[in-house]
Amino acid sequence: MPSVTVRNLPDEVHRAIRVRAARHGRSIEAEIREILESAVKPQSRVKLGSLLAEIGRKVKLTDEEFAIFESAPDAAPARSARSE
Repeated sequence: MPSVTVRNLPDEVHRAIRVRAARHGRSIEAEIREILESAVKPQSRVKLGSLLAEIGRKVKLTDEEFAIFESAPDAAPARSARSE
């Protein structure tokens, strides 16, 4: 597993991380890992259906147009992606 060294960390930042770690019952190292993980992972998963519905609202699709999409049968089952 990779490791990272952070140099020139201001004293007040180190102190704040130490306090935060103590509050969460973790080591400073574990607290820093948690901070980094939460900073880079998405807040929530993007749901394709919700995203498409939002696009439909923005372009002002009518109820009839939405009904067409909902009633359209799947022509073919989904296939897994292949990389060659």
